[in-house]
Amino acid sequence: MKKNAAAARQRRYVLLLAVMLVLLFIIIVLSFWVGYYPLTPVQVLNAFLSKFGFKGDILPQAVTIFWNIRLPRILSALFIGASLSVAGATYQGMFRNPLVSPDILGVSSGASLGAAFAILNGSSNWMIQLSAFAGGVAAVAASYLISRKSAHSQTLSLVLTGTMIMSLCNAGVTMIKYVADPNDVLQQITFWLMGSLTKTTTKSFCWSVLPMIIGLSLIFIFRWQINLLTLDEEEAKSLGINVRKYRLIFIVASTLLSAAAVCLGGLIGWVGLMIPHLARALVGVDYRRLIPASAILGGGYLILVDDISRSLLSMELPLGVVTSIMGAPFFIYLIIKRKERA
Repeated sequence: MKKNAAAARQRRYVLLLAVMLVLLFIIIVLSFWVGYYPLTPVQVLNAFLSKFGFKGDILPQAVTIFWNIRLPRILSALFIGASLSVAGATYQGMFRNPLVSPDILGVSSGASLGAAFAILNGSSNWMIQLSAFAGGVAAVAASYLISRKSAHSQTLSLVLTGTMIMSLCNAGVTMIKYVADPNDVLQQITFWLMGSLTKTTTKSFCWSVLPMIIGLSLIFIFRWQINLLTLDEEEAKSLGINVRKYRLIFIVASTLLSAAAVCLGGLIGWVGLMIPHLARALVGVDYRRLIPASAILGGGYLILVDDISRSLLSMELPLGVVTSIMGAPFFIYLIIKRKERA
């Protein structure tokens, strides 16, 4: 009886995952249609094949827009959404708190400080990306190393030190904005902090996608151990689990995901908080199923949000603003739902 029930759940999960992948593919194809120069599915196919010697009836502008503008932007949204969602799901399990987001250890604030410092010094886009990534990694490393010195439980220490590092980095960003030239540099910093994929290029995407792939691969390989980290720390240790080792693996992987996502698209909030809850409602709490579902849902969600930001008004809305508008009501819903259960 149990075997039949387990087999039925597995069939349902596989079917659900297949449907999600098909919907994701449809969203990707239709997203090429959004913008000042719409590309139909036929044009998308012809532009893609043109790279491999296809000589059909297709305008050169369509090929340029496909390869240099739309494709890097859509792929960036896909990987940023997947990365933030997987990092959020991992942290929610590791800290045993459904209201945790990927920036709990200060990665977003550290990346913002690094990017703001690079913009203040007139650095190129590539250096801004590199500074943002280094700032995010440094902030999480500081949080982890300081928490190791605490006499309290490491979970509590990580949260407290992460909050402290976040506050310091935000103060640094505020100071840089205060001394920046209001006619030029301040506008660049503010625009970057709002989150956007406007300046995404093939080069910037290729640079950022490598740490994302590494982080996603690590979490996917070890995803079943997240189930054990959701247990009480002493209970997990009694099962022979090296809690510190796996916690460090997931912190490193989630930091790679979050830092790379922020350095590519700026501050894009709420994705890592919302999507794991939606995935959990669809596939359950088992992280062997939750991680793949979160990645697919997160990628599709951010592509849709980017389409909205590009098409809702005559001017393009900052991506971080749109995700915040959609995420804040969801957060209020979560708080009310938890209070009703209590």
